[in-house]
Amino acid sequence: MQYELKGGAFPVVECRLQSGEQMITERGSMVWMSPNMSMETKGGGLGKMFSKALTGESMFQNIYTAKGDGLIAFGCSFPGRILPVEVGKGVDMIVQKRSFLAGETGVEISVTFNKKLGVGLFGGEGFIMQRLSGHGMAFIEIDGELIEYNLAPGQQIVVDTGNVAGFESTVTMDIRQVPGMKNKLLGGEGLFNTYLTGPGRVLLQTMPISTVASVVAGYIPSGN
Repeated sequence: MQYELKGGAFPVVECRLQSGEQMITERGSMVWMSPNMSMETKGGGLGKMFSKALTGESMFQNIYTAKGDGLIAFGCSFPGRILPVEVGKGVDMIVQKRSFLAGETGVEISVTFNKKLGVGLFGGEGFIMQRLSGHGMAFIEIDGELIEYNLAPGQQIVVDTGNVAGFESTVTMDIRQVPGMKNKLLGGEGLFNTYLTGPGRVLLQTMPISTVASVVAGYIPSGN
């Protein structure tokens, strides 16, 4: 499979497949394709389908197969970037549950829960994430611009939860309260922060759709 990133604020990834090669996606992100691409919708097994139903994710995957040399493109649903991530070098990638755009069929997608109590109660999007494992190329959707950090062992960065796009499985994630009652009530930054601790690669996004939605909601008049 060869790919090319195209576009500006609303990018697409255009994948050129040889006969028999396949791509997967869990949502309607296909934007165009050659007529010799066939689509088949499959479930991921009863256990996986049940866990996805609990998290609000799609229970099915669309599998696109090239019947001869083919072309297929996947597009973002929000202004930002598409990041290629190669899975299978000994480190899995953990991403926000809506960040996975598409990937080769060797990429395995599973739901992962952060087991720490603070994350479970207050982590919001960070509580339920997706683990990308197996092997192959995956494409991640980034809201806004992408900022990357490579954390050393024990090195930490404090992030608003919605700005976390993903991180390598060697990175640990925790949610902690903002210190000080005045900071909590008057700081305008919420009650909790996300702590990411290295070693490993961290992917941050500058304009999460959840933040944009909350800002826009403030300008929508409420009905009487």
